[in-house]
Amino acid sequence: MSTENILDKVKKLREITGVGFKDCKNAIDENNGDIEKSIEYLRKKGIAKANKKMERVAADGLVCISEKENKISIIEINSETDFVAKNNEFIKFVEEISYLTLSNSGNMEKILISEMNNKKNVNDNLVSLISKIGEKITIRRCDYLKDEDKCSNFSYVHSAIKKDMGKIGVLVSLESSKSKNELVEIGKQLSMHIAALSPLAIDKDDLDQKTLEKEKEIITEELKNSGKETKIADKIAAGKLNKFVNDNTLLNQEWIIEPKKKVKDVLSEVGGSDKIKIKKFIRFKVGEGI
Repeated sequence: MSTENILDKVKKLREITGVGFKDCKNAIDENNGDIEKSIEYLRKKGIAKANKKMERVAADGLVCISEKENKISIIEINSETDFVAKNNEFIKFVEEISYLTLSNSGNMEKILISEMNNKKNVNDNLVSLISKIGEKITIRRCDYLKDEDKCSNFSYVHSAIKKDMGKIGVLVSLESSKSKNELVEIGKQLSMHIAALSPLAIDKDDLDQKTLEKEKEIITEELKNSGKETKIADKIAAGKLNKFVNDNTLLNQEWIIEPKKKVKDVLSEVGGSDKIKIKKFIRFKVGEGI
């Protein structure tokens, strides 16, 4: 085998088993490049804890936010259990990668090859941590809000285990002629609202059409089975769909602090003559959708 081919097999074996480079290289050499035999070899040696580690589900973990000069990043790193999510070594790993997420403007490809404090890149440190802790750990997703003219960016972490690190993270960008200091209170409140009510989009036109069609289909089938007359069923369906849209679009949701008002009403009141526009929001909940 060529050196390049050997290194590819070593990399694959590391990803499957979480074992270090040297042991994987020895296993590949001893088993003529056969991955399955190399896994068995490592298990017999007591080095590999499981040959299907990377097929297990990692749906726990942490969300971490970093911020500097109106630039904010968010990243989700998953583990299999809450026990590992509370591990100090895992927490330090997440925290350091969060800083790299900010410095790399949320570019995952750049993050994974970035050098960490120990002079090894993120990918290599990830494999080492998997080997040491014995659980599947994945760097799942990240996002970023850049500093833009007339935009003020805010963040919030729910169930924080320490500053800017927890189970739910929210970023929100507000466009206004008001200064960031003038928008701090509404920015924080809005971030908390998004964390609690989990909107799918900013307004009606931003909702995914497939989501709307699916909801319409569910409502229609539900009413068919109820035996109601077609005209009545159509009116009820329209009302239910409208409620779904209002419940799932941020501007049309009831304001969590004062439910008699909608979010768009509160923004209008706070903005006054200086209109406040929600330019973007991002909400990460650990394990959501896995």
